[in-house]
Amino acid sequence: MDVLDVVLGVVGGLLVVWAVLVVALYAASRRQGDPTSLREALRLLPDVVRLLRRLAADPTLPRGVRWRLWLTLAYLAVPIDLVPDVIPVVGYADDVVVVALALRSVVRSAGPDALHRHWPGTPQGLATLTRLL
Repeated sequence: MDVLDVVLGVVGGLLVVWAVLVVALYAASRRQGDPTSLREALRLLPDVVRLLRRLAADPTLPRGVRWRLWLTLAYLAVPIDLVPDVIPVVGYADDVVVVALALRSVVRSAGPDALHRHWPGTPQGLATLTRLL
């Protein structure tokens, strides 16, 4: 067994685990009666990017949270992802999970008021975002 076989095995295993996680998250949201549709979630994208930028620039947030937000923005800007975006649905799932984890860390550290204070979109969009988180 050479190194390439090991690397391919690890990458394949990670992709399978990632796909199972995405399916489990989707199934859990449906079981809880979450009415959020994929279309609603996709409409949030520009507002969420502006929210991340505003939160990252907020000096009242802890420095560690701001660093995580800047790293999240950098991850979204770099074309290299854990799962390539050319793979339908799953390709964007890694971006969604990374953003959700970053925003959850903001809520844990600074409280939900930080999201409300910096949200650039509509109140319905904020409600959808909080349901997704």
